[in-house]
Parts: sequence; structure tokens; C-alpha cells
Amino acid sequence: MAVISSTTRTSWLIPLYAAGIVVFSDMYLTQPILPQLSAEYGVAPATAGLSVSVVVLMIALGSLAVGPLSDRWGRWPVMVGSALLLALPTLLCALSPSFEVLLLWRALQGLCIPGLTAVAVAYLGDSLPADQLGRAVGGWIAANVAGGLSGRVVGGLISDGFGWRASFMVFAGLTVVSGLGLLATLPRDRVIAASSGWRQAYRAMFAHVVDRHLRSAYMIGGSLFFGFLGIFTYLPYYLSAPPFSLPPAIIALAYVSYLAGVIVSPWAGALSARYPRLRLIMIGLFIALAGIGLTLIPNLPLIALGLWTLCTGMFIAQSITPALVNQLAQQAKGAASALYLVAYYLGGTLGGVIPGLGWQVAGWPGVIVICLSALALALAATKRLAAQTYRQLGCYDDKNSNTS
Repeated sequence: MAVISSTTRTSWLIPLYAAGIVVFSDMYLTQPILPQLSAEYGVAPATAGLSVSVVVLMIALGSLAVGPLSDRWGRWPVMVGSALLLALPTLLCALSPSFEVLLLWRALQGLCIPGLTAVAVAYLGDSLPADQLGRAVGGWIAANVAGGLSGRVVGGLISDGFGWRASFMVFAGLTVVSGLGLLATLPRDRVIAASSGWRQAYRAMFAHVVDRHLRSAYMIGGSLFFGFLGIFTYLPYYLSAPPFSLPPAIIALAYVSYLAGVIVSPWAGALSARYPRLRLIMIGLFIALAGIGLTLIPNLPLIALGLWTLCTGMFIAQSITPALVNQLAQQAKGAASALYLVAYYLGGTLGGVIPGLGWQVAGWPGVIVICLSALALALAATKRLAAQTYRQLGCYDDKNSNTS
């Protein structure tokens, strides 16, 4: 278990959030340029989508290691080290001579990313009192959203003006700067019982897997990200085809809808300190379902409204669920947070490929049907967790749950 030395200062939140923005930018750099990758390397849309899915998959696999690692070694070295290492494969992506080599470097990016993303919520939980955690996690999610926006919009604009390789070069430099910022400002934690060993760490992780409450929370995250990533991964193919035929720079601007997440994530995190989290997650899922449905109407303003609505609902749910996981896990919280990200990113891995098959068979309606089904599964898991909480506590107030 990691314990942060007592401090009243939280100025380190700013560089932490900044690093989150850059790391999530690196993750999504290929999403707005998939048609360009298809053209340059001669690959089908579902194959080009692997440049997103391989990162997501490796994040999921890497999270299995960094969660217990941070519980045993401490959060600080894992977070700072992985942020600095990420710069190298990001730069190497720009030098890829073939699609296969690009996938290799994207996979290495994915292995570096969870050292920050899978540990940050546990670090915040160690560092801050409970009444500040919801707001801080909401801020972290907002930073993640800003990173997704930056990688897609800024990366897309750089790619349109200077080629897609230039976007990787720019963000490799930003990754170095963000890692150095963490090195200079992030408070070190100290580790208690570091000799507990890997067996105990993974035993605690297995206990989280078999816990029915946490399994439902993991299902929410995985299904939610499947539907969300599927929509935004294949959106460029939808908007670049007739009747829209939009250029890459304009398509990149569609990701400005991510600003909805920057706005609602801290707000939702604050609300979760006052209202039952599961109720707020359900509201977010219903909003996201409505947003996906709007994109079926072949009208650009309505598609834009649908994307903003989807992002609003998605980030209401996503800004609350990690804090719920942290609350439900009474020990080895780093492992619990890592398992949540494993489920979340495994869902995203499938969401980066399976909706592409729907696109190849039925176009955008095929993508929509698959992604709506995923969000319906997330809604079912939320209702199941609410029912479990009701049976245990006699009410739906998940905020007082002490299950593990």
C-alpha cells in the first residue's frame, strides 16, 4: 500500500493534469487520419483501425502489471518513468516505413501509457481526503478528455498541413516536457510493506476480479468505451464519404465535441459527492444513447449535436465510474484501478475493430447498431450493480457501500 507524505499543497495537480493531456493525445493521434493511413499503406478501414486498437490493447495488458507494481514500489516512480519513456516510441512512429512497423511502435506506446493512466486515480486517492477525491478525479478525467481532443484535433490539423508524421514529432517533444514536469513537481510517495511480493499483489487483484460489485463496474467501463471509441474511430470514414465528402482538417474539427467532456467531467465529479454515483452513471448512459442515435440523421448540424450529446453522456458516466471503483475496493486500490482500465481498454480494443466490420457490411448504420448495443450492455451492468447495492444496503445509495 502506498502512502503519500502529508502536504497541504496541491499545486502538483496542474503538471499531473498536463501530463494526462499529452499522454492521451499520444494515444489518439492516428484516429483522425485513418483514411490517410488507408491510402498511404493500402489497408482496409478495419485494418487501419488497428493503429488505434493496438494501443488500447497494450494499455489493457500493461495495466495488469503497473497496478500491482505501483502498490509495491510506489506510484511516483511508475508514473514519472513511464511518462518519460513514452516519448521514444512516439517519435519512432513518425519514422515508420510500413504499416506493420507503425503498429509495433504504437504497441510500445500502449505499454508505456498505463504507467500514468492506470495509476493516477490511485495516486489521487492516496494523496487527497475523501471529500476532495471526486472533484480531483473529475479534473483528471477532464484532462484526459482534453488530451483526446488535442490528439484528434491538433494532431489532425498538423497532419493536414504538414503530413501525419509531423504530428508524432510534435507530440514526442511535448511528451518529454510533460515527463520532466512530473519529475520536478510530483510529490514522492513512500511504500509500506514493499516486501509483500508479487504473489500477494496478484492475489489481491484476483479478489477484485471475483467481486461481483467490481465486475459490474468493470463491465460498465468496458462497454462504455467500446461504444464511444467505435463511433469516433469510424467517424472519419463516414464524414469523408458522400454526401459529406469533408477534408481531413474539417473532420478533425468534429472532435471539438470532446469539449463537452472537459466541461461536464469536473461538474459530474462534484455532483458525485452529493448524489448516488450509479444514478448519475445511468443518466449519462441514456444521454449517450440519444447522441449516437442523432448521428444516423444525414445532416451535419444534427450529427454535430449528436456528437456533443454523446460526449456529454459518456463523460458524465466515465468521470464517476473510476471513483466508484476506488470506493468499492477496500484494499490494493492500485490493482483495482488497473483492472478497471484493463476492462475499459479491452472494450476499446474491440470497439476499434468490430464496428469497422459493421462499416464494411452496412456503412454507418452498421457502426451505430453495434455501438448502441455496447451502451445497452453498460446500462444493464449499471442496473445490476444498483440492484446489488439495494440488496446489500436496502437503498440505492451506492455512496455508502463498503464492499470489496
